[in-house]
Amino acid sequence: MTHTARPPTLATPGTISRAATVARPASAQAPGGVRGAAEILRRGGLVVFPTETVYGLGADAENAEAVRRVFEVKRRPVTHPLIVHLADAGQLGDWVTGIPGYARVLAEWFWPGPLTLVLPRSPRIPSVVTGGCDTVAVRVPHHPVAQRLLTAFGGAIAAPSANRFGALSCTSAEHVADELGPAVDLILDGGPCPVGIESTIIDVTGDEPILLRPGAVGVDDLAQALGRPLRTTTPSRGHRAPGQHPSHYAPRARVVLVEESEVVAEAHRQQSHGRRVGVLRPPASTASTITGSALVIEVPTAIGDYARDLYRLLREFDHHGCEVVIASLPTRAGVGLAIADRLTRASAPRPTGTASTSTCAE
Repeated sequence: MTHTARPPTLATPGTISRAATVARPASAQAPGGVRGAAEILRRGGLVVFPTETVYGLGADAENAEAVRRVFEVKRRPVTHPLIVHLADAGQLGDWVTGIPGYARVLAEWFWPGPLTLVLPRSPRIPSVVTGGCDTVAVRVPHHPVAQRLLTAFGGAIAAPSANRFGALSCTSAEHVADELGPAVDLILDGGPCPVGIESTIIDVTGDEPILLRPGAVGVDDLAQALGRPLRTTTPSRGHRAPGQHPSHYAPRARVVLVEESEVVAEAHRQQSHGRRVGVLRPPASTASTITGSALVIEVPTAIGDYARDLYRLLREFDHHGCEVVIASLPTRAGVGLAIADRLTRASAPRPTGTASTSTCAE
């Protein structure tokens, strides 16, 4: 059967009716909602807030104990650094050192927006935020609720995605409530995230920028801003960045990647083993000919819409109890590179432990 993916049922932006028993929701639009969230951060609490990419699990970036709680709630290895969020680019010099000219160019072009820059951290940032490294990932989000929260708080917010480590990122407040529930102090609901896929991460600590994680800002756009091609090979500087674990962004269902022409055959093969199968069907694909009880969901035609909906679609398969999801990789142009990265990591073998083998630059 073929389904058109449906959007999740959401409460009015600013509230989470179903999360009321497991978190203390506050209206992002009510006068005291964002102010109350800022006060929770000052007291060392954890606030989930929307960004244009995904929902973030935020703590005061200068409060080491609060940041440690972020790692505990996410079940995230302490060696995996967090992204520090700022209200505007003018604050950058307060939190990092040694900003090269081309990094300022990138900030001018893409901030506020879904671009993260990795720079040498200032002593103001506790080492727990950076996983013990001497660099820190920083960005200025564009989402109006995130902007209001950062302005009201007056400092930096350390925030990874608001989900368990290795699992799908949350692009709605309802998803956060389902996953983290009572583990957080407050959820600010800003509605569905308009971009829906994580920020692009660039290492700007050396003479030339290096792409560490593809994201919402495409490589071609970055090259246009820089006036030169962006290096996209595996970095050798050794800096860790969020989202680099081989298995990441994964639904409960196992993801199997095949060529588009092989989707139908692979779906039938999985069904022959008695598995509940889901299929991410590219537009105009022949996957609609799949027989049996497979759940077939057509991805949006526009690549930006696909990025926005990717995690929601994968959650749909989990919701229907699929054991295996068959997918093919999209074109790697633009944000397609980020979608391909997320699907590839989602399809990787699941780790048996959470220990990281990555190391800081010496």
